[in-house]
Amino acid sequence: MSAGIKNSRKLDASGVGVTEADLPPLPDDLSQAIIDPRAWFARPDAPLEIEIGSGKGTFIVEEAARRPNVNFLGIEWAREFYMCAADRCRRHALTNVRILHTDATQFLRFRFPPGAAHAIHLYFSDPWPKKRHHKRRVVQDAFLTDAHRALAPEGELRIVTDHKEYWQWMENLFTGWCDPARKGPRFERRPFTPDDRAQGAQAGELVGTNFERKYAREGRPFYAAVLKKIN
Repeated sequence: MSAGIKNSRKLDASGVGVTEADLPPLPDDLSQAIIDPRAWFARPDAPLEIEIGSGKGTFIVEEAARRPNVNFLGIEWAREFYMCAADRCRRHALTNVRILHTDATQFLRFRFPPGAAHAIHLYFSDPWPKKRHHKRRVVQDAFLTDAHRALAPEGELRIVTDHKEYWQWMENLFTGWCDPARKGPRFERRPFTPDDRAQGAQAGELVGTNFERKYAREGRPFYAAVLKKIN
């Protein structure tokens, strides 16, 4: 048993954490599978933002503390990180955060209600650099379809990565999705500006995640974009 798993057993996700066991099973009729996570919050009418891959919770803890009028749903697949993030939110008494332990792409596709998110944050997701693993990358046409459906009108998908080849992969997808001549669902792309910086980010940071701080120390460049839902 690893030290990380041992330590995770001492963490307390109560009041903040939501697991797949807390969700009803997927019905045969997937049109009946929708779950509205806004009901999990004390103020269900507040704007909802999602962080995919919340890790140990650094971004979501800082952002939620500074923006108490916004609800934040962090989705994390790794149990140890899920427990750590939920425990941190609990200890900070953040009532506007829930951390969900599940596959984020599957949750968006089958469970999340259309138009319910004001923003989706995707920061430093695994680049899966080997070609045979590219199918595991979060950013795919299917994910952009699901993100577009999940976002409210003019809602935004915000992305940051340190991986140049993954970024080129993303840009190839963005080109099609942001083409003004595109028929059907479309995004408008704009630069990641200083106004988009996380409120908890430190000087010189974009979003203030653990990965950003680690990679900044290593001198890696960062690539970022904001995609706004158009139609």
